[in-house]
Amino acid sequence: MDWLQVVILSVLQGLTEFLPISSSAHLILVPTLTGWPDQGLAFDVALHIGSLTAVVIYFRRDLAGMARSWTRSLTTRQLDADARLAWAVLLGTIPVGLAGLATKDIVETHLRSPVMLAIGLIAFGLLLSWADWRHRGTRSEHQITWRDVLIVGCAQALALFPGTSRSGITMTAALMAGLSREGASRFSFLLSIPVIVLAGGLETRELLSNGHPVDWNALWLGAVLSGISAYLCIHYFLVFINRIGMQPFVAYRLLLGAILLWLYL
Repeated sequence: MDWLQVVILSVLQGLTEFLPISSSAHLILVPTLTGWPDQGLAFDVALHIGSLTAVVIYFRRDLAGMARSWTRSLTTRQLDADARLAWAVLLGTIPVGLAGLATKDIVETHLRSPVMLAIGLIAFGLLLSWADWRHRGTRSEHQITWRDVLIVGCAQALALFPGTSRSGITMTAALMAGLSREGASRFSFLLSIPVIVLAGGLETRELLSNGHPVDWNALWLGAVLSGISAYLCIHYFLVFINRIGMQPFVAYRLLLGAILLWLYL
């Protein structure tokens, strides 16, 4: 990897991890279009570390309150708003964890073509558009119900299909369940934390087992750039989402999907 590739992929990962436009689609697409070599597993781990650090720092006060309330709920059996949200994040992660273990090989070998990416971008982009126009409500993430958690958690498993976007499908499901744009976005971002930890853990385990040499300078730079861009993305997305809505991201998904179909069909 040269430094231009490191910078572009790092910033791209940080931006697309939390926008509803599919980070996996962009990280697969860029090497395909540019002819760059695959960035490798070690670099993927570094990018995940950067994204994880960003979301944890941004939501540090929320996470601290959730952790205290969750720990207290284990002994008191009583759930306040923070404890309920913490349990919602943990329980909402179970479906994607099980689905990932069951379908990992199929996804990596059969569903990563540009045409499949285009299908995912277009189909789930239209679903996001419909949910944003017709179904969004006014509830915050603290008002999420167990039924909502089941819906969003099961929807998150669909993100294993390239082009879907984990943040996009969870926001779509949360909007359809009646959360506001900001509530759906905040719950999606919180839900990303255990998912990134699980994905990064699996990649780290595989990395340690293969024993390949790594370029530590590239990894450090990748993690820092991914973290900075992810933090800025989360901040400004939450600042402007109620004003701009989801439709600009839908338009981008449809355009990118159409370009991919034109190039590869």
